[in-house]
Amino acid sequence: MTNEQSRRSEIAALEQEIMEKKQELAKLRRTAAPEPIEDYRLKTADGERNLSEFFAGKQDLLLIHNMGKGCRYCTLWADGINGLRHHLQNRAALLLVSPDEPQVQQEFADGRGWEFPLASGDGSNLAADLGFQKNGKHWPGVSVLRRQADGSIVRVSWSYFGPGDSYCVAWDFFDLLPEGPNGWEPQFSYK
Repeated sequence: MTNEQSRRSEIAALEQEIMEKKQELAKLRRTAAPEPIEDYRLKTADGERNLSEFFAGKQDLLLIHNMGKGCRYCTLWADGINGLRHHLQNRAALLLVSPDEPQVQQEFADGRGWEFPLASGDGSNLAADLGFQKNGKHWPGVSVLRRQADGSIVRVSWSYFGPGDSYCVAWDFFDLLPEGPNGWEPQFSYK
């Protein structure tokens, strides 16, 4: 076997191991005990709504924790989520929450073509209670919420977002390039 064949074999084996680890992680997440959470009151461009109102007839809700208009990375994730929204919303409800005021959120979302529901967590303990705000600083990620038969809400899983994570496919494509991301950072515009 040549060095190149050996390298390709090693890459294939590592890819298989990563897939198996991802499946193991998914199984582990599914066995975690649900965490009861409150039915937070959130601001929207159309007025205040309870978190429970965003389930849109679904049992599960993908709650995207976003740092807001000023974060290029959060914008990158939200752009990607927007591209997947039809697929995601076929299975679960979808909601992006940031600390920005509703009008700021809506203007920014309109400019980017985002077509998923938005809510402001400003004035709410949602981000802090779920571990996505620490010392006043917001962190990006996702919480998966489930509405119980009695109407109560529980969090069944969660994950943080970060460069190179599984929630933004751009990183996987950049990793295939000879120099990888090579210092690349997302921008609000590439014009």
